[in-house]
Amino acid sequence: MRTTLFSFVLLCILAASCTKPKDFEYRDVRAFKVNTLGFKQSSVSFELVYYNPNNFGVDLKKIESDVFIDSLYLGKFQLDTLMHINRMSEFVLPATIQVDMANMLKNSARMLLKKEVLIQAKGTVKAGKAGVFKSFPFQYEGKKNLGMF
Repeated sequence: MRTTLFSFVLLCILAASCTKPKDFEYRDVRAFKVNTLGFKQSSVSFELVYYNPNNFGVDLKKIESDVFIDSLYLGKFQLDTLMHINRMSEFVLPATIQVDMANMLKNSARMLLKKEVLIQAKGTVKAGKAGVFKSFPFQYEGKKNLGMF
């Protein structure tokens, strides 16, 4: 009887601790900067602020993503640095994107006339804990106010 009760309690604790992790919450973009400006390709950098709503920390190893503005390809975002993200806290991801200027210039007039744009990111993130990492697909979509006019 005692062994059965102990097994049941242990099973309940394990089931509660193995809940599915919550997605990181996007908070803000800051420190936008043009690094290089060219006719074929330019480089822009910025910081992405996120919040980890989980009750545990996680290690982030790699991010690869294609970025789109109003469904037009902007460029590829990559982060290949090991970062520890604390539980229930904000964290900052440094981001650099190589922008395809031919596509951007072709559609810039249309974007300049808009008050807000749809930003999309599709890719994978490699994260884990205690040296064990797994790749997860992710997709972000949100509107950003340009505030130019």
